[in-house]
Amino acid sequence: MRKYGLLATFICAPVLFACSDNQNVDTAKADKDKAVKVESGSNAQAANTQVEKHADEAIASGIDYHSFANPNEVRVTHLSLDLTANFESKQLIGSVTLDIERAKPENDTLVLDTRGLDIQRVSVDGEDVPFDMGETDPDLGTPLSITLPSAANSLTVAYSTSPEASGVQWLTPAQTAGKKHPFLFTQAVHARSFVPLQDSPQVRVTYDATIKTPEALLAVMSASNDPTTERDGEYEFTMPQPIPSYLIALAIGDLEFKAMGERTGVYAEPALLESAAKEFEDTEAMLEVTEATYGPYQWDRYDLLILPPSFPFGGMENPRLSFITPTVIAGDKSLVSLIAHELAHSWSGNTVTNATWRDLWLNEGFTTYLTYRIMEMIYGHDRFKKEAVLGYQDLENDVAALDDNDEILAIDLRGRNPDDVFSNIPYEKGALFLREIEQKIGRENFDAFLMQYFKDFAFKSITTDTFIAYLDKTLLKQYPNELDAERIHTWIFEPGIPEGAPHPESDAFSKIDETRSAWLSGGIKAADIETGQWTVHEWLYFLNNMPESLSEAQLVELDSAFSLTSTKNNEIAHSWLMIAVENNYQPAFERLYSYLVSIGRNKLVKPLYRELSKTPEGKAFAKRAFEEAKPGYHPLTVKANEGYLE
Repeated sequence: MRKYGLLATFICAPVLFACSDNQNVDTAKADKDKAVKVESGSNAQAANTQVEKHADEAIASGIDYHSFANPNEVRVTHLSLDLTANFESKQLIGSVTLDIERAKPENDTLVLDTRGLDIQRVSVDGEDVPFDMGETDPDLGTPLSITLPSAANSLTVAYSTSPEASGVQWLTPAQTAGKKHPFLFTQAVHARSFVPLQDSPQVRVTYDATIKTPEALLAVMSASNDPTTERDGEYEFTMPQPIPSYLIALAIGDLEFKAMGERTGVYAEPALLESAAKEFEDTEAMLEVTEATYGPYQWDRYDLLILPPSFPFGGMENPRLSFITPTVIAGDKSLVSLIAHELAHSWSGNTVTNATWRDLWLNEGFTTYLTYRIMEMIYGHDRFKKEAVLGYQDLENDVAALDDNDEILAIDLRGRNPDDVFSNIPYEKGALFLREIEQKIGRENFDAFLMQYFKDFAFKSITTDTFIAYLDKTLLKQYPNELDAERIHTWIFEPGIPEGAPHPESDAFSKIDETRSAWLSGGIKAADIETGQWTVHEWLYFLNNMPESLSEAQLVELDSAFSLTSTKNNEIAHSWLMIAVENNYQPAFERLYSYLVSIGRNKLVKPLYRELSKTPEGKAFAKRAFEEAKPGYHPLTVKANEGYLE
């Protein structure tokens, strides 16, 4: 999920100890299926009662509490999509054919996840088969139970999506960069809202797709995209590697392609294509150094898709085609760590995947660690140190704000929507844990461990318990004096940042601390601060560590000296606008309004809405901006922020 992201996207998660892991998952899934499987409307109430009862029990490794599916009984292995994009009705209409494998021949019920889908027909070899829609859960959607003929190994579901599908965003021409053609994209962890499937990261499928569009538009997917494809209104795709459902992604728009290297390129609307290709021209070099350090890239090509500004996240790591927000096109490569992050997911997340959302840190912690390493290899140690300090401060802020239970890497998400507990914990705490291991055993040794880890668990989905067992059989035996099981348990299962954890520092930031203190005490004027060599990292550190309360005169001085209200860097603008809201600095509110209306990235707009909602005047301002912005926001952005305006 890339660090925050959205569009035509779906999220994913992923082995040496494959057999033992699958046995653990299947045993746990058997218990879970008793609790959450809904095979008909008549037993839905009983199943929901079991869910409530189960929530009081100890959490079990490998159980996906966010899926109705029953893959331990009947598992989907391949999808064949045949969909038409209707921009007038805002629907995807067509069918999906699912290939299945039964754990036992007598297993005759397949349970799929859906949300807001209109299921018209289920058939096997052209003959209708019985199906039932269970009761709807506001977070999980609706289970679709299908009775299978004894010899069936595939079935076809004819369906259409809802115009309000949580995982699909339809944009009008006015909401795109080119202003001429409509645009569609899908989003992670909401695959069940546009395909009936087993929407759990522990279920991996291959897929093929036929997508029909208006002839003027191009379709791309998290699959084999041919950069030379002609626009003809019908596009074919294949994904030969097995992936979890959250990585199935589709986008349709007025897209063109530009190569950046032998295996890398960028898709974007024509107005953004050249600037994006220039900004991200180091992608091929990132790919090469990551391969050299952590093993072969397993996905053939690595391309980028630049989405409209309404994309709610920074990026989404869809295999072969990462979805990227345009807010990181800064003109100076200052925000390209996002590209490194999405690329790193090609190893941690896409190749080795978390089995459940409790295990998300296995995706994001490893990926964040790899991101820092990639940035260091490409841009040097000083930049790495700056970005590590900023990441550590983000982690400290979350630890200060969150409940203890939400500061745990292996978080308990039973009865909760994963979207509602999103934080820096799985990212930065997970990466810090891995950095501690690196420092204790040595970088070269840890790199060798990671390369073997990605090889052993390739194209598999694993749990936290599986990873701990793997550590026990490898690093804990190899380095008994440097590592111990109790410390690992503390990192994974205890809240907060463990005492003695690595604490990144930057000499450049130490100088900025001195400069900021001198300005705050009146020892230096803002106009006299030497900022000519500052990067976005210095600016963010300078602004993010200001005291909460600044005087009107101080705000005017900063704005006058550095033109902060008019900065074109979206990250710097965010930090400045947060200061403006906290101090009711009215000269920045016109820019604040346009910022909220033009950007849909949750990381940037959500803190502003939250801060505005703290005063009656601020809430009124936020409501006006939100109502204007809402038609262009992704459904997830709307859901994430509308509560602040009530």
